[in-house]
Amino acid sequence: MQYSTYGRHIITDFWGVEFSVLNDLELLKQHMIEAAEHSGAKVLSVSSEKFDPFGCTILLLLSESHMSIHTYPEKKFAAIDCFTCGYDKIPQLAIEYLKLKLKPKELSAIRLIRGLHGIEIIDD
Repeated sequence: MQYSTYGRHIITDFWGVEFSVLNDLELLKQHMIEAAEHSGAKVLSVSSEKFDPFGCTILLLLSESHMSIHTYPEKKFAAIDCFTCGYDKIPQLAIEYLKLKLKPKELSAIRLIRGLHGIEIIDD
């Protein structure tokens, strides 16, 4: 069997998300797992940390690669990564799902194509 090195990586900043949402570790874990599944990815494990006085980091190990979120509730900010290998999983679906759940007032994203002898930035 020959494997492709093709992958899509979306790096997203969410601004204007409610403090209570960004500081709720269990709610964020639920949203991240559902987002990964929504994109077609398989979650292998979840690692998370709640910080004092506030903020969370969650990392999902996917059979297709990974997803992560780092929150700064005091700034109403979340940094989100979603990287999936192959052609059949769609990381944009995970980001769109998180957008619906977290309801940012603003967002910015960089979409990358990886594994094709160089990184291609997609601007759409």
